[in-house]
Amino acid sequence: MIYLLLSVLASSLIFVIFKLFQRFEVNTMQAIVINYFIACLVGFFGFIKETDISLIPTKLWFPGTLILGALFILVFNLAAITTQRSGLSVVAVATKMSVAIPVIFGVVLYNESTGVLKVTGIILALIAVYLSSIKTREGIAIKTKNLIFPLLVFLGSGIIDTLIKYLETTYVAKDDVALFSTTIFAIAGTIGISILAVQATMGKLRITGKNILGGIILGIPNYFSIYFLVLALRSEGFESSTVFTINNVAIVLVSTLLGIVLFKEHLLRKNWIGIILAIISILLVANSLNF
Repeated sequence: MIYLLLSVLASSLIFVIFKLFQRFEVNTMQAIVINYFIACLVGFFGFIKETDISLIPTKLWFPGTLILGALFILVFNLAAITTQRSGLSVVAVATKMSVAIPVIFGVVLYNESTGVLKVTGIILALIAVYLSSIKTREGIAIKTKNLIFPLLVFLGSGIIDTLIKYLETTYVAKDDVALFSTTIFAIAGTIGISILAVQATMGKLRITGKNILGGIILGIPNYFSIYFLVLALRSEGFESSTVFTINNVAIVLVSTLLGIVLFKEHLLRKNWIGIILAIISILLVANSLNF
């Protein structure tokens, strides 16, 4: 449970940092790319000992990290497009509602439990995510021509979580957790650098100190959000459908509360209802472990 809690805290901190990016006008794309390399360095120097880097491509999980690294960059850019066209709330809902994909994957492929408490908790969690993420009284309004972008964010985010679970279960040895996480960020960073290089040739790249600093600050919690999530998935007695449900809804809950405390955000009635449902859903899913 401690790994799951640490993953939630790290992920919630990421939302706070993104909020600060908006306030200080940090170029998110540049910060994201730098963040991947910082996350890679944190893992490499902090958790990896006496590893021959040249052997990484021989690992059975390596092809999967190539896909994950590409998805990290792709989903981020799709999220940016969705934010510009449909608003931040749409991105928040699409990202967190994607928990349905790894949950279904866990139940179908690994025959994970589907008790009444658990199913009820998962349904309440999805409702809680929606209600907590909507910041306008009118709810979500998406133009038909823009619908493809949040759908792709939904699918991409769900595939990332599902693939992490699959690789962690099938190929990643206990001693390779840190190396696995570090490799994902290294690949994402390399792809990101390629994108920035293209922007540079087009004269659209202007790197500033605050963008670099933003990437450094973001990279540390970003590494731990993945590292601790993988460790949580490996914990005995925790099914992946339980871990992903609690993780996603708890991130929404904690980041919402941090928004109130740190940024004086005002919540609508539906947001408070979402918070209450989030707490209930966590209790139901967690208690389902005992039945």
